[in-house]
Amino acid sequence: MTMGSAASASEYPARNAVGGIAQADDVDSVRARHYDLLAVLLGRAPDQDLLDLLALSPAGVGVLGRHVANLGVAAAEAPEATVEREFFALFVGVGRGEFLPYASYYLTGFLNERPLARVRKDLVALGLARDDDATEPEDHLPFLLEVMGGLASGRFEAPAGMQAQFFIRHIAPWAGRFFADLEQARSARFYRAVGGLGRAFIDVEAEAFAMDHGRTRAGASVAL
Repeated sequence: MTMGSAASASEYPARNAVGGIAQADDVDSVRARHYDLLAVLLGRAPDQDLLDLLALSPAGVGVLGRHVANLGVAAAEAPEATVEREFFALFVGVGRGEFLPYASYYLTGFLNERPLARVRKDLVALGLARDDDATEPEDHLPFLLEVMGGLASGRFEAPAGMQAQFFIRHIAPWAGRFFADLEQARSARFYRAVGGLGRAFIDVEAEAFAMDHGRTRAGASVAL
């Protein structure tokens, strides 16, 4: 199965992630919608329609609910042209953007290093491949988030435990740090809110996968 870059992702993640985060009663559906929304927002600047949808996001409960509400406020206050300029400055720039959201860069300081090779190896195991028209390497964070959204929702078939394995190998070691950096970006307003939501969500996911791993190990010990 081929996947396009998140920058050219379908309208499904963008349009359905917004309301579904608050409304879906299936935990995995909610998780998938968070992944999808973050993938879209990091892959391209949102248009005015998406900003308007985000502005209508209802306030939820808990840490994630507060960050979703903060994102809604930021979307309501940010014209499309302003957000486009933010996105360009942060991720494109003249020569390069302020941030390089690639696993290789965050983990080694260079692009196209071993973290990218490890991602490609796991994509082969999943039967997934980057679309030939995609311009970003597979360790680009929007692409990794899109994979996790597909695994969480069941759009991509995978063996049991692959969600945790993919997250722990390719996202947990660095994505939280990236989102924390984005949350502090001085040149941004809207994308600081994206950073806050992303950081909180990655923290929640990391804690949940750690708890699942602990229960699995405990069960194995009992079986012995």
